[in-house]
Amino acid sequence: MNREQILRSVTTPLTSPAYAPAAVRFTDREYLNIVYRTDAEALRAVVPEPLEFDEPLVRFEIMKMGDVTSFGPYVEAGQAIPVRLGDEHGEYLHAMYLDNFPATAAGREASAYPKVMGSPALHVEHAALVGTLDCGTVRVATATMGYKHHPMDPGEAEAQITAPTYMLKIVPGAHGPRVCELVRSQITDITVKAAYTGPARLQLFEHVLAPLADLPVREVVSASHVLTDLTLGGIEPVHDYLV
Repeated sequence: MNREQILRSVTTPLTSPAYAPAAVRFTDREYLNIVYRTDAEALRAVVPEPLEFDEPLVRFEIMKMGDVTSFGPYVEAGQAIPVRLGDEHGEYLHAMYLDNFPATAAGREASAYPKVMGSPALHVEHAALVGTLDCGTVRVATATMGYKHHPMDPGEAEAQITAPTYMLKIVPGAHGPRVCELVRSQITDITVKAAYTGPARLQLFEHVLAPLADLPVREVVSASHVLTDLTLGGIEPVHDYLV
């Protein structure tokens, strides 16, 4: 295999890449979002400069992917923190847990999503939308929301999902990081198919490998249940920590 062939490869293993060289489209991507208030000191310990936050809020999310190009259906859960970079308001993606390895590998390598493996789930049980996250056999999070209680303005739902997102892109080298950047992404290709609000509750449980509870729930602020079709945006660096 010559240099040109190697450079055309997406990732390793070269003869069976961890993910396909495909444009990824999400169809029937279903969100359970719960925004909650946490401790300001806990946020200061995890939000990287130069990002800042105005209120100590966290958005816990579980996303059930109905169909995804090249990956197939899977479920994802995580925490996003409302922040701002200068005058631009967005979200810092703190941690994400998936049950699909190709989507995890692609999210980390081709972009900068802080993805690791986990066992999230989203389903309707009686009159509640129920989201859970397990790490191995241990429960890490349980979220419940009243099922389709109140219609939500589609524009408000779209604004929530299309907020700019910030992530850390770190590529290790032999003597420290080769790349260490804050990057920005934004969803612009989206169709909101349904959106609802309602009452919600969220429990987070201590786990050393999935420390969601380090950002404890003090008060549930809002909740939404949204169904979309969308395409993720690319990433662009906005801050270089090596300069």
